[in-house]
Amino acid sequence: MQNNVSSPQALKLLFVSTPVGGLGTGLGGGVELSLYNIAKEMLRRGHTLQIVAPTGSLWNEFAITQIPGNLQVIAQSQERNDPITMPSNSLLANMWAYARQVQTEYDLIVNFAYDWLPFYLTPFFQTPIAHFVSMGSLSDAIDQIITQVSKSFPHTIGFYTPSQGATFANLTTPCHYLSSGLDLSLYQFCGEPRQQLAWLGRISPEKALEDAVEVAVKTNIPLKIMGKIQDEKYWQKICHDYPHAPIEYLGFLSTDKMQSVVRECQALLMTPRWVEAFGNVAIEALACGVPVISYSRGGPAEIIQDGKTGFLVEPDSVTGLIDAVTKLDTINRQACRQQAETEFSLEALGLRFENWFQMILDSRY
Repeated sequence: MQNNVSSPQALKLLFVSTPVGGLGTGLGGGVELSLYNIAKEMLRRGHTLQIVAPTGSLWNEFAITQIPGNLQVIAQSQERNDPITMPSNSLLANMWAYARQVQTEYDLIVNFAYDWLPFYLTPFFQTPIAHFVSMGSLSDAIDQIITQVSKSFPHTIGFYTPSQGATFANLTTPCHYLSSGLDLSLYQFCGEPRQQLAWLGRISPEKALEDAVEVAVKTNIPLKIMGKIQDEKYWQKICHDYPHAPIEYLGFLSTDKMQSVVRECQALLMTPRWVEAFGNVAIEALACGVPVISYSRGGPAEIIQDGKTGFLVEPDSVTGLIDAVTKLDTINRQACRQQAETEFSLEALGLRFENWFQMILDSRY
């Protein structure tokens, strides 16, 4: 990969991925795309980068050390007060055992896992660890350990958005809000869409796909559904409950294939039942010139310019979603692309992360 940007200090970085699935499989949700784009931009800026990830990772443009073991249970499937558990031959433990073995070869380790273990291990590492937290508060135990690390290791906690950070009630030290970004050259603008809507994301209950399907039924506008089916029973229930809905499931698509579908849609629907940390799918849509209609909850509320690049509606209001669909002709699709170019470029993303990394390193001396 071309390294054509000079940085003040070239760093040796070790990225440790999420342990819920191989990179490129879609099991990791939005954090996969974030890791990909951050890694790509760090290399472009002249840093050295190694990624530690589960066996079965599919990316071939990065140096990836693939670690075997049993996958971690996803955090959003558990209750707030559930105990911390790990399977036998834990992939999470194996990845961090490897990171500890090689830590002296790196200036900084970057944790992308929303799991208790990496936070707990932080004091036992000589090399500093930056924790990029990919979801809002879901677990009392994880909340507590994040709070402890934030107090003992200043600047090491990073979030996507302030609304995500606000879900962690006891954080008192300054945290960093890093947003997200895209390689905008991979997303083509479309000024004349077809009469169809898009929904993009992991298919699991907290994403409330059924609300978007109901919009399709009541407006009779076809809905293109893309993403990894993480909960098969949930998906089958939607199919059972809406047997005649004008929907089409296209699977988990590559960026190129996904954007070729999304860009021809009138809008992207976002229906989160939980507090989204960010919503990478929102900026992917904007990059194609596609307005975003979302519940005003979490990260999307900090991305969408209401009435200009989409609409924010009352959470859980299908009627609100439908009303917004009727107003899509008031949105200038060029303004959507412009927002992506201004706020969510890889260059802007890289600068935010580079500054964060340097602040962590500076605070140790």
